[in-house]
Amino acid sequence: MPQMQKDRPWLIRTYAGHSTASASNALYRANLAKGQTGLSVAFDLPTQTGYDSDHVLARGEVGKVGVPVGHLGDMRALFDEIPLEQMNTSMTINATAPWLLSLYIAVAEEQGADVSKLQGTVQNDLIKEYLSRGTYVCPPKPSLKMIADVAEYCYTNVPKWNPMNVCSYHLQEAGATPEQELAFALATAQAVLDELKPRIAPEDFPAMVGRISFFVN
Repeated sequence: MPQMQKDRPWLIRTYAGHSTASASNALYRANLAKGQTGLSVAFDLPTQTGYDSDHVLARGEVGKVGVPVGHLGDMRALFDEIPLEQMNTSMTINATAPWLLSLYIAVAEEQGADVSKLQGTVQNDLIKEYLSRGTYVCPPKPSLKMIADVAEYCYTNVPKWNPMNVCSYHLQEAGATPEQELAFALATAQAVLDELKPRIAPEDFPAMVGRISFFVN
């Protein structure tokens, strides 16, 4: 009889983050100790829109719907004692995705991780934020460039990382029909891939397409 091999366990991640980086880190480590197989980070509204926690416009919003991360020290505290080279992390962040991913990679480097082995997903759908949710920083054209900048960087340096999650979920919440939602999602994905195509070797383009994930209603 051939030796049977077990399937890899499902990647189970609790979408979590609150109050402070240290408190969220304690929650993450507790969940991992109970058998959770990955992490999904929720960031607070100031972090999503690029404001420091002490900015006047952040007042009343710090740590409410996610964890505040304003600098490398926050990211370091968030993943303290969590070996990022062994982790699969999802970060639900869009307008500030390039900066938050860079902080994550910097913490991994501090831990001595091989950055090319990092696994996870950054949502990085700045177009969706402009269309439906309003937490964008830049208008569509520079936003599209930033999405592609992240994807190109990951393609070159962090090949196991998913550089974008096309998230049309919020479009239905903003009033779109299911058909409209899917149309916008596919149009966004197409626009991103059109932006990326000149930057990627033709033989590698199918692999890049395979790294774009979707989150739809």
